[in-house]
Amino acid sequence: MSVAKVTEIIASSSKSFEDAVNKGVERANKTLKKVKGAWIAEQKVVVDDGKIVEYRVTMRVTFVLQD
Repeated sequence: MSVAKVTEIIASSSKSFEDAVNKGVERANKTLKKVKGAWIAEQKVVVDDGKIVEYRVTMRVTFVLQD
């Protein structure tokens, strides 16, 4: 039997939401062992002078706790 835990992280990118998600998962995988999945809880953009300058995602990352 395994037990999983969920943690919330926020990641950002100047390129796209997809890039922000990739950066978030990559970073989570460096700290958390056995990352199994993630889902996007929220997407936001930062606007400056009428243009999108940053894409942000709030993600919930699932990982399996070690024995």
